[in-house]
Amino acid sequence: MCLAVPARVVQLPAPDQAVVDLDGVRKTISLAMVDDVAVGDYVIVHVGFALQKLDVEEAEATLALLREIGATVAPAAGAAP
Repeated sequence: MCLAVPARVVQLPAPDQAVVDLDGVRKTISLAMVDDVAVGDYVIVHVGFALQKLDVEEAEATLALLREIGATVAPAAGAAP
């Protein structure tokens, strides 16, 4: 199973590179497969590559769903067997 997540572009340090933010985690990724990305855009990220741009509403809805899933699963993961 592969997982790609939305992340907000916060910096463009070099051609075909971006620094993205996902809930406070920042990572440099490749923009080699996506054109016309600007600071503030959301992109889908998988294994260090932006796969496509997303509109803000879709990105925020997906992130909210991932946070909700994480909040539901996290207590069970820390529970004693």
